[in-house]
Parts: sequence; C-alpha cells; structure tokens
Amino acid sequence: MSVPLYQAKAEFFRMLGHPVRIRVLELLQDGPTPVRDLLAAMEIEPSALSQQLAVLRRSGIVTSTRTGSTVVYELAGGDVAELMRAARRILTEMLSGQNELLEELREAEVGAE
Repeated sequence: MSVPLYQAKAEFFRMLGHPVRIRVLELLQDGPTPVRDLLAAMEIEPSALSQQLAVLRRSGIVTSTRTGSTVVYELAGGDVAELMRAARRILTEMLSGQNELLEELREAEVGAE
C-alpha cells in the first residue's frame, strides 16, 4: 500500500525540521561546498554536522563526492534551493506583518496615555 501524498509531504518537512539541516541547505545554495567550509560557517562539532549531512544524503536532497580526503556536498536539484528561497519570502512576509502589528500596538499604547 502506498503512502498518501500528504503523509509523504509531512515526512519530507519533518526531515527538514532541524536548524543544522536548514543551515546546510542554505549554504549549499551557493554551490558545491567542502565539509571543512560547512564546519567553518556553522561552528558546530564535526560529529553533529556529519550526522545531519547523513540524514540529508539518505533523503536524496544532497549528494556528496570525495576527492582524496576532501568531501564536497551539493544540492541534488534546484528545487531545494527554490524551496529555501520560498521559505525566506514567506518568513519575510510573516515578520513584516508582525512588525506592522507591533507598530499598531505601540501607537495604541501612546494614544491611551
């Protein structure tokens, strides 16, 4: 029996639901990146990064290649980068709305004094 599409989508978003994984995907939008550069940009323990990279690799969202002792990761497709950009746009709109609400609250507070 196949998994319903909505359940597959929920599992996909659950897999993305870790700050380190999101940060890795953001960094990989700029192109293939060696693990050492990811570590330098994120300032986390190598084992923690390795664990999260393994989750992304198993899911098929990122791929890795090894040249000598250097492992380079990259996004498996452009759709992931587009998803990250869409998330940024959505969050920008949400936060903008919160700023507008905050301003209204401040104005109401000043008017009540």
